[in-house]
This record gives sequence, structure tokens and C-alpha cells, in this order.
Amino acid sequence: MLGGKHTTGIIIAITSIAVLICLLAVAFSDKITGLLGGNGVTQAYESKLFDTDEIITIDIQMDEEDWETMLQNAMSEEYYTCDVVINGETIKNVAIRPKGNTSLSSIASNPDTDRYSLKLEFDHYVKGQTCFGLDKLILNNNYADATNMKEAIGYDMFEFLDADASLYNYASVSVNGEYIGVYLALEAVEQSFMLRNYGTQDGELYKPDSMEIGGDNNSFPSPSSSSPAPSMPDDSSDFQFSPSDKEGMTPPSGGGDPFADGEDSDKEDSFQKGFGGGMGGLSMGGGGADLSYNGDDLDNYSTIWDGAITNTTEKDHKRVVTALKNISEGTDIEEYLDVDNVLKYMAVHTFAVNMDSLSGTMAHNYYIYEYDGQLNIIPWDYNLSWGGMGMGNSSNAEEMINDAIDTPFSSTDFFDVLLENEEYLAKYHEYLNMLVEEYVESGRFEAVYNRIRSQIDSLVKTDPTAFYNYDEYEAAAEMLYKTILLRAESIKGQLDGTIPSTDDGQREDSSAFVDASGIDVSVMGRMNMGGGGFGGGDSDISFFKRDKKGGDRPFRRPGED
Repeated sequence: MLGGKHTTGIIIAITSIAVLICLLAVAFSDKITGLLGGNGVTQAYESKLFDTDEIITIDIQMDEEDWETMLQNAMSEEYYTCDVVINGETIKNVAIRPKGNTSLSSIASNPDTDRYSLKLEFDHYVKGQTCFGLDKLILNNNYADATNMKEAIGYDMFEFLDADASLYNYASVSVNGEYIGVYLALEAVEQSFMLRNYGTQDGELYKPDSMEIGGDNNSFPSPSSSSPAPSMPDDSSDFQFSPSDKEGMTPPSGGGDPFADGEDSDKEDSFQKGFGGGMGGLSMGGGGADLSYNGDDLDNYSTIWDGAITNTTEKDHKRVVTALKNISEGTDIEEYLDVDNVLKYMAVHTFAVNMDSLSGTMAHNYYIYEYDGQLNIIPWDYNLSWGGMGMGNSSNAEEMINDAIDTPFSSTDFFDVLLENEEYLAKYHEYLNMLVEEYVESGRFEAVYNRIRSQIDSLVKTDPTAFYNYDEYEAAAEMLYKTILLRAESIKGQLDGTIPSTDDGQREDSSAFVDASGIDVSVMGRMNMGGGGFGGGDSDISFFKRDKKGGDRPFRRPGED
């Protein structure tokens, strides 16, 4: 009897301690998670939606009149109600709307297509509703990407390096049972993403964007608007900026290109503001979006705060500015920056030659996650990688294939502290080498490429809204395959020193460049601002790399100084 009482007492004590621990865990969950390294929480949607062995099937069940009204008024980006059947599971009262930036504007002004990217918000009308734990799902339309796979391969590379990035999969999308096309499904970078990657950390999330074309404010005229659409140069077949063209523009601190595609926004910056009064009002690198430290005045970083995804305060903003200051000075860098993850981001971003972001003269298409004063970078929007950003002819292929790995972010100083540190530079090179040897040369890339082709070939062939026909898709996919192999070859040469790895070095000597004469980047798709079809298009919108010594310069053609 005494033994029984003693045992009962022990059980009661253990239970009490367990309850106390649980209560403390709830009360101080963010601190505990931080101490444990910010471990993420496994979500059911990881396997239910983003197991890439099987594509997703999505049927949007919606009133036909509402669907047509939504398409006709896409620029307003208003939400409509629908039910969604995903892999046989029905979720009711889901919010849906078109999304995008340049792609949204381009499609809205093109009478031949209404293939918009779509955003599904499961918790918009029903608080707490998710799809297997996912709060928002993005369906990207593969705009300007004839390969239909640039973005997927980019995200697969991030996954390979175990970087913080969205999960991806392909989706066969229907509306009321009628197939409308194959889209790329992406995990939105919002609450579910943060929970999966960072657990109970109560961090803050921002999507800086200093150049907005379109957006919720509907400042870019839709076809039904009485306002005229912005006019393009008559010779749109060769729409290129030269240094003289840029005279009179507001010099951006991080550069910019007005025609880059990006995620939707809820901010006031717009096409009209970015182009106010014509090209002379162009300013796309300011407001902190290039992540350069520009003093302690919070107003200097307005584009960061305008892009807040979470509810942030002035106190939160001060932590970001403090981090930017210390990063710029190289002070306690690992306290203020998630160095390892950012090095992974840099490696994939550099491999993909994504000029539609901080690599070129953009200051958008990425997220900042801040927790306890430490910043992290999350990637976004890779459909214009590997030459899609205005590299409209084969003569530019050599430049893209051999893009310098040690001056990849020449329009911003943010990454300099890492590239100038021998330890961090070596780690960055290690991740690049992993992509070359373990991702490409080992056969993983080929396996991913073949898997994607086997999954989407038939869907592309029967896609009623595709921007490119099947023959164009097939040629583009094969060209992308060759491009990635050559890009890996060039990076390998730059890592071993046989090819110069900086812009300055390549200007002095390009004799060892990997031969890219067999690559025509235009075959893989590019942006078309000419208002015509999407099957290759006529526009050639050149991008710029920012030369820190001499200002903006066009991306150097072979043989040019």
C-alpha cells in the first residue's frame, strides 16, 4: 500500500512538471525555438501538395459570370469566391484573384490571352482555413518562359542546398471541369511558409519593391480604361537602353529596369509613379529596396516598410536598419545576418543568372525575414532566369553563360561583406561547386529535367492558353538543358581560375570563356512589351549590370571593352 501511494505521488509530480513545462513552452515558445535554432514545423501540405513525384490537380469551381468578370477586371486584383478541388479534396469559400506585375499588365492589354497567374487564399473568407496547413497557394502562368521550367529548376536547386525557399510542384488547372493549362504551383511566402521554416519564431516578413508596374491600385490602364496605355518606342523590335538613353533619369541607388516581372503588391508605388512624367522620372533603386545602408532615418527605407507582409511597428523597422548598418560595416555579421542561408541564396541566384532582381539593376523579387535583429533573404520569381531578362539574341548567350560569379550583385553593396571575407567566399564557392558537381554533373539535374518533361509534355501539348506552342516549348526545353550544362562548365572554370570570376577580369580577358555559340536565349522565351503574341516576341529589352566604378553600363557584348 505504501509502495502504491509512493508510486502515485511520483506520477502526480511528473504530470505536474510536464504540465508546467508545456505552459512555459507556450508562454516562451519563441525564445525556446530561437535557442533550438528556430526549428520549423512539418506541414501536411509538404507531401500532400509538393511531392514532385506527382503533379497537383486543381479544379476551380466558380460562377461562370464571376470568372469572366474577374478576368475582364484583372488589373483591379479584387478577390472573388470559389470552391477549389485539390487532388480530390474540396475546400469551400476560397478567395481567388489574378496576380502579377508586368505580366499582369501585359496580359490585361493583350486581347489574345487571359492566362493570368492566380493567387488562392484559403483563409481570406474563413479565418484559420488552410489546405493541408497551407494558407496561400500561387499558380504561376510561366509568363515569358517557353521552357515552362526555369522557375521549377531554380527552386529545385534551392531545395537541393536546403535553403529557405518556397516548395514547388506543377499543377494541371481546370475551371468548372474544363482544363485551362499547366501552371507552376508555389508555396506563398507568408504565415505557413514561416511556420514551416522558422517554427514558432515571431519574426517579421517584408517584400521590398522599389519598382511597381500595375498592382492593386490599378494605375496601369486596363483595356477598358479610358486612359491610354503607355506608348512604347516605334522600333519595339530592338528596344534597348544605352548609357545616353539613361541621361536625365533619376539615378537609382541600386539601378532598375522598368519591365521586370514581379509578385503582386499592395503598395502605392505604381507604373505612373515609377515613370512619372516619362522616363525622366524613372527611379527604381531607392527607398531601401537595394538593401544598402542609408543612414538611420526610417523614411529612407520606405519601400521595405511598404512591403511588410506581417504587421510591423517602428520598433521592428529600427531592428532592420540596425542590421543593415552593421552588415554594411561588417560588424558582428553573423549576429545580424543568417550568413549560411544567404550564401546558399547567392549560389543559386548566381547560377541562374537572374537579372530580374538584385543581380541586375532590379530592387525587387525577394523577401526579407527578420527575427531578433537578424536578417535573412528568401528568393522569389525566377521565370526570367538564364537569359529571360531581355537577352533577346544569341550574341548575348556567351555573356549569360559566363556571368562572373564573384561580382554577381553589382547593383548593391549588401553582399560585399560576404564576398570580401575569405571564409564566407570559400563557403559560397563550396555551394556553387555543389551545384556544379553534385547537382549537374552527378545527374540530379538530368533526372529532374526528365521527370518534369515526363509530367508536363502532354499537358503543354494540350494547353489551350499556353503562350508558346508545343514545338516552341520542346525547342526551348532542350535549349535550357544545354544552357545549364554550359553554365555549370563556366562556373567550374571560374572556381578553378581558368576563367576570370569578376567583371573587371572578364573585361580584360574573355579568351577562356565557355563557347556558347550554340545557345540562342530568345528560343527559351523573353518578355514582350510590344503588345503582340508571346511566342518569342519582338522586344529586346536590354538589362544593365551596375558598374560600381563607372555607373550603369550595358551588359558587355563579346569583343566590347
